[in-house]
Amino acid sequence: MRGNKTQAKGQQKLRIIGGQWRSRQLSFPSVPGLRPTGDRIRETLFNWLAADVPGARCLDLFAGSGALSFEALSRGAASCTALERHPDAVRQLTDNKALLKADSLSVIEADCQQYLHQKAPDKGYHIVFIDPPFDAQLQGDICATINNSAWLAPGATIYCELPATDSGFVAPRNWEQRQQKVAGDVKYCLYSYIEPRD
Repeated sequence: MRGNKTQAKGQQKLRIIGGQWRSRQLSFPSVPGLRPTGDRIRETLFNWLAADVPGARCLDLFAGSGALSFEALSRGAASCTALERHPDAVRQLTDNKALLKADSLSVIEADCQQYLHQKAPDKGYHIVFIDPPFDAQLQGDICATINNSAWLAPGATIYCELPATDSGFVAPRNWEQRQQKVAGDVKYCLYSYIEPRD
């Protein structure tokens, strides 16, 4: 687990870094594989996204604690859809949504891989966060799935988080890498979606 958190009765804490909910503390459950994006990485990521977030439609895959969803909404995103399959994490996401009165957050209990094979919404997402459990090695499959469908809006931004030791991940050819950094055991990357030409 990473980030600014404290252990208490099976619950841990994270802190929103910036925006209208800056410094608010949120609880999240101790769930296997749930690894919130740490404070330092989140701060760097949202510095990268400063011009992209206001008014954006966001999709948070493997939402877990909701750290990325709440951070985006705190900084002016128009909406965020958070997908999470673990019931305890979904309950806490829903509780935190109520706590912050985050009406523009949609929490969906679903397996991301199955959900993404459904029909995409009429309007694609401007920002997609992809941060699955590291041991599942799902980054490549998930990126390919959203790239080959209508989940992404033209010029969308995609954030990927993966193990620093992962040398096998290859983003889709039509994604332009904007940023990449390593912090501890985490590699994190930002891409721009370029629509494939027929």
